[in-house]
Amino acid sequence: MKRLSMIFKSKANRALDKMEDPRETLDYSYQRQLELLQKVRRGVADVATSRKRVELQITGLEKQAQRYEEQGRKALSVGREDLAREALQRRSNLQTQMADLKVQHDNLQAEEEKLTTASQRLQSKVDSFRTKKETIKATYTAAEAQTRINEAFSGISEEMGDVGLAIQRAEDKTASMQARAGAIDELLASGALDDYSGTKADDIQAELDRMGGGMDVELELARMKSELGQGPAPQGAIEQGQPQQQPQQAPQQAQQQPGQTQQLRQPGEGA
Repeated sequence: MKRLSMIFKSKANRALDKMEDPRETLDYSYQRQLELLQKVRRGVADVATSRKRVELQITGLEKQAQRYEEQGRKALSVGREDLAREALQRRSNLQTQMADLKVQHDNLQAEEEKLTTASQRLQSKVDSFRTKKETIKATYTAAEAQTRINEAFSGISEEMGDVGLAIQRAEDKTASMQARAGAIDELLASGALDDYSGTKADDIQAELDRMGGGMDVELELARMKSELGQGPAPQGAIEQGQPQQQPQQAPQQAQQQPGQTQQLRQPGEGA
């Protein structure tokens, strides 16, 4: 159970670390400090209000004690010693109350001074934390932007990875379509597939076209040989588009001419 609890805690901690944004955490901490500073200021204001209230009570008791003293003097002046004693007794009670209020006043004043000092120190810390917070946020933002730029340049970011995969898939599909188009062109040219977009190809005409292409090659080869001095120039055959047969007939004429001359000489010479 302890191991299972540790695993869950580690998983939760990792998830929280992944979800946590330091900038948001700093802003939240700053907000909490401002709330605490506001509470301290409110406490200072409450203590100061209590101190002021005690001061007003002391002032009121002092006035009332002064009035009792005047009443006692008047009573003595008219021969009423009992009234003078009563006035002085009340004045004494008021002095006792004033002494207690002064003790409370001193305590409240000391507490107010402490809270005021604490408020000033906390205000200084909050201001320092705010400056540091903004510096850390700016540094973190710059580092995050630099990291994203470097990841984009290196191609390891999620966005650029998706783009790279999309480009790779597009290139693969393009190559596949090009190969398919080339294969279909070859099949159409060989006659393995029928072209339904136009007239059906004639096998005889295709064979004649193939033979005509081969004859043109032979004629071009003969012309190149004549240019190089390796054979006669088949100009008439090239112009008429027919193969040259004169070089083959020339030897036959050459063989027939000696016979004819012999036949012509035999009747005249008799030899």
